Amino acid sequence: MDKIKLLQARKQQLFAAGKTIRAEIDALVDKDSFVELSSFSFSESEFYDGSAEGEGVVCGFATIEDFPYYIIAQNSAVLNGGVSKANCEKMLKCLEQAEKNGSPVIYLLSSLGVRVGEGVNVLEGLASLILKATQLKDSIPQYLVVNGEVYGQIAMLAGVCDFNFFIDKKSILAANSPLVITAAGGENLPKEKVGGAAALSKTGLTTFTVKDLAEVKNKITLINQFVNVAVTDCDELNNSISALNKKADVKTLLNVFDKGTAIELGAGACSEVKCYLARIGGISVAAVVFDNEEGVRLCPGKARKLKDFATLACGYNLPYITFVNTLGIKETPEVANSPVIKELCEYVSILNCMNSAKISVVYNKAIGLGYTLFAAKSMGYDFTYAFANAKIALFDGAQGAEIELVGSAKADKNKLAEKYADENSDPVNAAKGGYIDNIIEPAFVRQYLIASLQMLIK
Repeated sequence: MDKIKLLQARKQQLFAAGKTIRAEIDALVDKDSFVELSSFSFSESEFYDGSAEGEGVVCGFATIEDFPYYIIAQNSAVLNGGVSKANCEKMLKCLEQAEKNGSPVIYLLSSLGVRVGEGVNVLEGLASLILKATQLKDSIPQYLVVNGEVYGQIAMLAGVCDFNFFIDKKSILAANSPLVITAAGGENLPKEKVGGAAALSKTGLTTFTVKDLAEVKNKITLINQFVNVAVTDCDELNNSISALNKKADVKTLLNVFDKGTAIELGAGACSEVKCYLARIGGISVAAVVFDNEEGVRLCPGKARKLKDFATLACGYNLPYITFVNTLGIKETPEVANSPVIKELCEYVSILNCMNSAKISVVYNKAIGLGYTLFAAKSMGYDFTYAFANAKIALFDGAQGAEIELVGSAKADKNKLAEKYADENSDPVNAAKGGYIDNIIEPAFVRQYLIASLQMLIK
């Protein structure tokens, strides 16, 4: 028997079964850089004809812009991407190698669920896989591409990974089949309305919605620069932002970031809380910008988004900057009967665990809890700055004080109006107590941040 010819025949069979997924891997990584591992895994199934070539998953390593990544790609052409114990063991082996080498992992998932007939075996396999992925969290970056329809327990990986990509008009993610979900709800919704990116806007699972794998590649390249390269050269160190002196809106404020470096995470959910990875003076940062002219009021979704982003910043030791325009918790019965307080307290716990620099910039309002959580020196911020025209106070005006202040029915409303007038709510009063490190002209906020980051980064 000619073993070389046999190997060639087996390779041909394997590549024929995985032609599409290998082409998608090639579209994601540098040309000719993919090296496949554990190719020859074949198991029989009593419920299906034929073998599961490669166990229905392609694993290996490759480079993207010359940086190494491990790749785990489900092959939906093999038994609909069905998950088996052997399938999980192959993916687990790849994760263990990534852990050993300290290299990021990219998952391309496409699966209609577990294979019939696997029984408890596949559940053990899934448990091992999910546990290992969880153990790697905050140790190595994990990227997940919803590369088609992803149903069942394998969808749990989306809750573990740092960055999830949904491809427009292609990606569907759900812990159960959309048919089962809609039937249980007494509706007949298309699968996009159940597990598409827009349908999952409240889950915190949709980091990016992209057009194709080329856009995934570009974003992974950008993110890699933030989490693996702390400082780069910058030619814009002394640039001021004169337009901020006229109006401190978010569009103008984003000029604080080095040109072309900012990438927004989770833009499709809770848009008043904007989360960015970016560079300021060549230094990688994680930045939160509160975006509402009247001030952002917090709800469970916004609190959860803040908590998840702070967790990411903490895990990768990124300097954390908050641009504050926040009033506190939204005053509605629905929010009152929600986990918003619990979520915000967990956010505080994450801030407390951060070893990286923490800087607060009050660019508009820091009122009540909005000050306590996002600007107070006692919350652990290394530097707190405020724009000269910012507003820092216990209440947002006399009317708010009358509504919330204990005993306000007996209070002198004229005195309340005077106390909470705009001229008495400027940041000078906070600065007098030593709570604001400096009151700054908005145009020069970038220079203050660069100087502070250079002092604080290790």
